[in-house]
Amino acid sequence: MAADAWVVHDKFKENILKGDIDTDTDTFSIRLYTSASNIATTSLEAVGSATNELSGNGYTAGGITRTVTVSESSGTTTFDIADAQWTASGGSITARYAAIIDDTTSEVVAHSLLDNTPADVTATDGNTFSVNINASGAFTIA
Repeated sequence: MAADAWVVHDKFKENILKGDIDTDTDTFSIRLYTSASNIATTSLEAVGSATNELSGNGYTAGGITRTVTVSESSGTTTFDIADAQWTASGGSITARYAAIIDDTTSEVVAHSLLDNTPADVTATDGNTFSVNINASGAFTIA
């Protein structure tokens, strides 16, 4: 099953234009959330208000820090972030959503439904849970 496109959160759009977010110096992460999470609410801005992040079985709350690159070509700016992987250990990793977080500002950047059915995605013990970003980047602003 294919993941849905990344959905950019409202406050991120405002704060990037205000210059409150610096993609060159801020630290970003990818985090995983259950089907009971509110992470898909685009008005959600503070990561501390997000519910039901995973924890355990090879996934540590707070996700994994990833490198972000931003580039512009012909009037379209691309936000890209490195793929993320976790190895399930001691049980399965099961998630419904992935989210990009600006850890410097504690702000939710964007979220993606991992299976557009929608259904949970699971990596069983010893297997890898991967969030693979599209080769063209996570999202664009044109």
